[in-house]
Amino acid sequence: MWCGEGEREPRRIALPLPDPDVPAAFDFRDRCRRIGWAAGLPGLALIFAASAFWVTPRLETRLAREADAVARSVAEPGAEPWLRVTAEGRDLVVTGEAPDAGTRDAAHDRLARLDGVRRLVGPVGVVELAAPFVWVATRTQDGVDLTGSRPAEIGAGALAERLTPALEPGTALRDRTRAALAAPPDFSAAATYALARLRALAPGGRVMLEDLRLSVSGEAASVADEEALRAALAAPPVGYTLGQVEIAPAAVADFRFVVTRPPGGGLDLSGYVVSEAARTAIREQAAQISETGRIEDRTRTARGLPSEIDPAAMARFALQLAGLMQEGSVTVADSAISLNGIALDAQAIPEIEALIGDAIPAGLKRGGITLGTRPLSPYRVGLRREADAVTLTGHLPDVATREALLGALRPRLFRERLVDRTRLGQGAPDTLARALTAVAAPLALLVRGEVRIADRTVILSGESLYPQTARRIREDLPAALPEGWRAEIAVTVPGEIPARTPDSCAQALDSSLKGPGPVFAPGSATLKPAFYPGLDALAGLARTCPSLRLTVTGHADPAGGAPAPRPAVDAAVESTASLEAGKPQGARPADAKPASKPPVKAATKKAEPAKPDPAKTDPAKPESAKAEPAPDLPQQRALVVAEYLLQAGLRPEQVAVAPPGTARPADQGVGLTPVARP
Repeated sequence: MWCGEGEREPRRIALPLPDPDVPAAFDFRDRCRRIGWAAGLPGLALIFAASAFWVTPRLETRLAREADAVARSVAEPGAEPWLRVTAEGRDLVVTGEAPDAGTRDAAHDRLARLDGVRRLVGPVGVVELAAPFVWVATRTQDGVDLTGSRPAEIGAGALAERLTPALEPGTALRDRTRAALAAPPDFSAAATYALARLRALAPGGRVMLEDLRLSVSGEAASVADEEALRAALAAPPVGYTLGQVEIAPAAVADFRFVVTRPPGGGLDLSGYVVSEAARTAIREQAAQISETGRIEDRTRTARGLPSEIDPAAMARFALQLAGLMQEGSVTVADSAISLNGIALDAQAIPEIEALIGDAIPAGLKRGGITLGTRPLSPYRVGLRREADAVTLTGHLPDVATREALLGALRPRLFRERLVDRTRLGQGAPDTLARALTAVAAPLALLVRGEVRIADRTVILSGESLYPQTARRIREDLPAALPEGWRAEIAVTVPGEIPARTPDSCAQALDSSLKGPGPVFAPGSATLKPAFYPGLDALAGLARTCPSLRLTVTGHADPAGGAPAPRPAVDAAVESTASLEAGKPQGARPADAKPASKPPVKAATKKAEPAKPDPAKTDPAKPESAKAEPAPDLPQQRALVVAEYLLQAGLRPEQVAVAPPGTARPADQGVGLTPVARP
């Protein structure tokens, strides 16, 4: 019998009696109904499969196309749509930031009315004011995540297009920012700059723009990346400032620290340090043991020093050992400290052995030590006077020389302590004791000062309260030194302008004399106010260059112009006329020169008729006694400029006027020519 043939006469069969535990409803007809459902399941599966592979993609494509049209229609003309819609089956996933709530609700309503849409999945926000305006970029293992706010006037796609060139090729950019108002100016340029800095950081590093402040944090990807990053941060975007900068050094496998004493003095630092603060402290300590003060720092920041070693104690100990060497290196590597080179003197070797045996920092162990000795070269001695003490450093040949130096200093010191840190060493010049005695007296005359002796060269620097004392030191010390010794003296007085070196004077003079000189009005020898700044600057330079000599040459009037009346020669011109004869009249001090008008002006009154000159009428007088002719116009101009420079502070021997008949073209102005000393 087939299921569904219920009208036919049932066939009678003998069946066992029903089990009383089986429900009465479970009969043969129910069994047939269940078999029918099972037979329909494959067909239903085929219907669903056809929908998934044929109907659903077409529905998604249509919904996506229609939703995109809605998104573009609600955007401002020509602007990137603020609404972003993705179709997932019959659902529409919507994101973005609407200009206002009304625009957002209208867009939602239009999307919901599209044919076939089941539901909208959000959210869609509303653009708000961001105060402060914060934008954050974080580097991950596989890309860069953007969070915080972005300018509402820049679409997400447009911003990503501008930022992409700052990323490494192939880096994914995931923008999770929200549009907001009150973005800082030039945001795109600042964000591009910040994102480029992120390339130097390891995953987990981040850059943040908070209004006009840029902050950077994270671990450097490598030692070179950290150096490049810090160099780039020295020039932030225009208008922006640096906020918090926390860059952890990169880790290195071969962490080492090396202090080298090269020939000629000074210290070279290389290898790695744990931080910028540690580098600063190490440089300060190195300056204390460098006789010449020269520090060459080639260290780089990195991590990798074993945790059981204190980096400050390690560096301090290495520098202490380097201070007991003339030449060579101290190296910390693989938790061991090694020395190689020339010891400072014979007593330095046992001192080094004692330090390594008793004072080596925790975590460090003894490495290889190869040291020799030799006479000191150059042989150095230092004397430094401060407010409360006079300190002696360097080497002395024997105890007798030390006692002679102490004996020369003690009677000249009243309240200052005498601190002796000298050592005994071979290689001193044979006349060192006499030179030390000679420098003791001038050092005691200074308020503060220092004497550095290297072989047969004495360098004295410091400050004196009185110009007479400074002048006496400059004159007496070279004469008091033994034969073959050389002195370099730089003693200043409060308020005194230090003298320049000849080379720096020549360079400064070349710079100040570029271009044409002062150009007078046709027919005039009157200084213009426009001349004053340049002449004052030249006078100030001459005061710091004692060897400076200038020749002043006037200029003629332009050719072809109407002849101008010959200006009268006033008292100032007459006073400077003696410059030609080498008999200057003496100048007023520079501070007596008025600031608002020149010290010398051309005469404005007509010259009175000249009286008969006896020198011309008396035949008994010699020709040399006759009056010299009046200076011509170019020379008058030169005389006026020379007079101004004299009153501005030049010494009479520093300025001279070109002889009569010498003139420069009008377009070149008055000439100020340096004179080479013989």
